Amino acid sequence: MRIDFCGYSYHDSRFHTSHQSRFASYLFRLQTEGSSLVKVNDRKHVVEKGDLLIIKPGENYELYIEDGQQSGDFHLYCEGEWIDLRFHAAPTIANISLDDTILDLWHHLIIEGRRPQRERNSELTNYLLSALCVSIERSLDKKNIDIYRPYVVTKMMRYIEENATKQGFKVQDLADLSNLSISRCIHIFKEHIGMTIIDYAQSIRMSAAINQMKYTTMTLENISHNCGFGSYSYFHRVFKKTYGISPGSYREKV
Repeated sequence: MRIDFCGYSYHDSRFHTSHQSRFASYLFRLQTEGSSLVKVNDRKHVVEKGDLLIIKPGENYELYIEDGQQSGDFHLYCEGEWIDLRFHAAPTIANISLDDTILDLWHHLIIEGRRPQRERNSELTNYLLSALCVSIERSLDKKNIDIYRPYVVTKMMRYIEENATKQGFKVQDLADLSNLSISRCIHIFKEHIGMTIIDYAQSIRMSAAINQMKYTTMTLENISHNCGFGSYSYFHRVFKKTYGISPGSYREKV
């Protein structure tokens, strides 16, 4: 993979640029502020905050910003077979979540590119580019999934994934987050995910516990608390019910 250019632009006065992606290069452009007008292969698009453009090799692209119009965007010009495999069939424009992961990775790529040539780390740059591309790909996949699953359910899933291992996690937290009653929250989650909120949280806790049993020397008591089970006796009961074996016996085998 190779980065030809990575940066951030902000415009509040008339601006126009045109571009044709050369050879195997891709142009990624993420609108982070305001709006703009773009033309891709003679087709115009109004681009709003959160819209991601993917201009593929050989495509023509133009950007138009009027006087008084505010527009901010991250952009990345890169190429490589690995990138082509992932994005050759991607949509030209898609609205994605402006989550911190994507914005932080893009920002770090910009900073790395500003370093003096002798101080740049190509290995780090490749890792950052790979992570950014995978994060973009995941956001595009999530957008397709959300067509079939309400956004509020996806929002609940992400919250559980981030907080299930914390002490004091409650279904009430999800209800407050989603502006739903507890009963409605439980019902809509089970309807679209096929499992209860508690079962989903337990699966995340169990996965975290197993990883810590395999790769750390923490005691089982510490692991049970660290993964949100509250007590070792409860962790032991849930583990044995799930796997038919006690946590201690499991750990001896791995």
